[in-house]
Amino acid sequence: MCGIFAYLNYLSEKSRREVADILLNGLSRLEYRGYDSAGIAVDGDRDDRTEIFLFKQTGKVAMLRNFVDTQTVDMNRKFVTHAGMAHTRWATHGQPSPINAHPHRSDSRNQFTVVHNGIITNFKELKTLLEKKGYPFESETDTECVAKLALYLFDQQKATGKPITFHALIKMVIKELEGAFALLFKSTAYPNELVAARRGSPLIIGVKTDKKLKVDFVDVEFGAEAPPSPYYDAASTPKLRRTTSRAFLTEDGEVQPMEFFVSSDPAAIVEHTKRVLYLEDDDIAHMSGGELHIHRLRREDGMSSIRAIQTLELELAEIMKGKFDHFMQKEIFEQPDSVVNTMRGRINFENSTVQLGGLKAYVQTIRRARRLIFIACGTSYHSCIATRAIFEELAELPVVNELASDFLDRKAPIFRDDVCIFVSQSGETADTLIALRYCLERGALCVGVTNVVGTSISRETHCGVHINAGPEVGVASTKAYTSQFIALILVALQLSADRISVAERRKEIIMGLNSLPGMIKEVLAMDSDLRQLAKDVLFKEKNLLILGRGFQNATCLEGALKIKEVSYMHSEGILAGELKHGPLALIDETMPVIMIMTRDSIFTKVQNALQQVTARRGQPIIICNKDDPEMPSGSRVIPVPKTVDCLQGIINVVPLQLLSYHLAVLHGVDVDCPRNLAKSVTVE
Repeated sequence: MCGIFAYLNYLSEKSRREVADILLNGLSRLEYRGYDSAGIAVDGDRDDRTEIFLFKQTGKVAMLRNFVDTQTVDMNRKFVTHAGMAHTRWATHGQPSPINAHPHRSDSRNQFTVVHNGIITNFKELKTLLEKKGYPFESETDTECVAKLALYLFDQQKATGKPITFHALIKMVIKELEGAFALLFKSTAYPNELVAARRGSPLIIGVKTDKKLKVDFVDVEFGAEAPPSPYYDAASTPKLRRTTSRAFLTEDGEVQPMEFFVSSDPAAIVEHTKRVLYLEDDDIAHMSGGELHIHRLRREDGMSSIRAIQTLELELAEIMKGKFDHFMQKEIFEQPDSVVNTMRGRINFENSTVQLGGLKAYVQTIRRARRLIFIACGTSYHSCIATRAIFEELAELPVVNELASDFLDRKAPIFRDDVCIFVSQSGETADTLIALRYCLERGALCVGVTNVVGTSISRETHCGVHINAGPEVGVASTKAYTSQFIALILVALQLSADRISVAERRKEIIMGLNSLPGMIKEVLAMDSDLRQLAKDVLFKEKNLLILGRGFQNATCLEGALKIKEVSYMHSEGILAGELKHGPLALIDETMPVIMIMTRDSIFTKVQNALQQVTARRGQPIIICNKDDPEMPSGSRVIPVPKTVDCLQGIINVVPLQLLSYHLAVLHGVDVDCPRNLAKSVTVE
């Protein structure tokens, strides 16, 4: 849940100020991943590069930027080649403080510095060992043991008198670590070099050069080590050249000026370059001398021997706020376009057909499944709840919804004829990713539904669907929810294409999908009314119940989640059928209630719940269809357009998103970065 960013320039002169600005700007793009503290590491003033400056500060990146500006170091010093790294933290071990902020160091001389995303599960054992060996600790974090372990192994190797390359040293470090991590190493012993390693947490490397790369991939290097580069007494030991990576040569065979960018997310890279490669688990990337080498801990069957350099389709404008005050607001108002992007090229509205290219080869296998198991967390889990009924209706397959963390805790049985569908906006959600690997080991067909191309879930599943919602920066997911909802509906439609008995139902749903963008725009036009409702009715309240049933159960859960995570107001989504089994005790004239009462086959059952609420003097706000004649006179209503029952939740969730946004603004909290939360949950 932390943000990693690094920059290495080779034969491309930059001042310390320029390097610091690149690092800080990169962190600002990653602030949604962690924002309780931040830090950067840059080279010091010694000509032999055996000095590293660390600047760390609690709070947001802006506070770190101010802190850097107050330093007395020469920010105009020029570097032809320089390696710097940065980190924005979401605390897991130790409270936010400059000492606990990354980068962490191996010792007072900063011989090794490390930034880390993830959790080292065996850090206590490593810390105990290193303390016994005489390596003192200064922070409460699990990451510090990685930096000290690197120094310990380096000292051991140095005592043998045998030089070792930076990446070979990091291999030794990685072999001792347990848990999930993305790591980046910088060292005074290896000036102008960076080593990145990942296991379970994402890392992307951007490549920028003036000339075209010779090939669009990087070879993965196995087997014998390359010749070592000296790590001490550089004056007495000649510099040995490693085997040159062919991707970074010019046509005449020379290494060209290069810039490398390492990040947890492509959003921090896109303003510099669109040429990126994604590291796989257990990859170790070594950047030095204008080259990038990728090494592996071990050779594995079926593992590709190259890493393709891909072109990002992300545009810088997509990750800017534009005319909006917050990213969350922008992303709510982008939904008319994002739902179109999810459907684009996949639905033929003229002949009512659906074609998902990513599933085409597996449709028959999925139709023969014993059961469909949806595995997700948070908002993604709610999209699974929202579409469960339509899968059961159209595909006539048993459907199980699983929270990834609970699924793993129970070690649920998985069979070879199960189909497991993993839904994750980021494609890197730790619990969901671990559950995916659990299911792969047991032979199930695994399907990924993600928003980000090239992520771990999209690469490791057998097949899948990209929701194409576009970048979502706000921590509270909005447009990703509606796009996940639609993507899952499309999967259900494709699976049922061979069933004549549901042909009319499929056609009705497809026509409903065609009208969705316009209906969402109608709801967004009510924004000022919803702002006033939030201010007049809900702003001073501390609790809120949201009631609904059937297709709207998921809407209640998702609306309550949005309100609690961005406004810090306690809210609870309750299945209206369960009202009389306990929650009714909460209802009186002081308890705020929102009821979802749009028209569908169970409308009369929800009416019964309304009567139970009003009989206890409750005064609910009712989300209903426009001009519904059966709404109680004098009641507060939020009128929304009517669509097909299984799609109505997409329309109904939008006013709840807007209410949550306005409540957060009214409370004066940070809408895009709610306390204690991060966008991409890459720790268990």
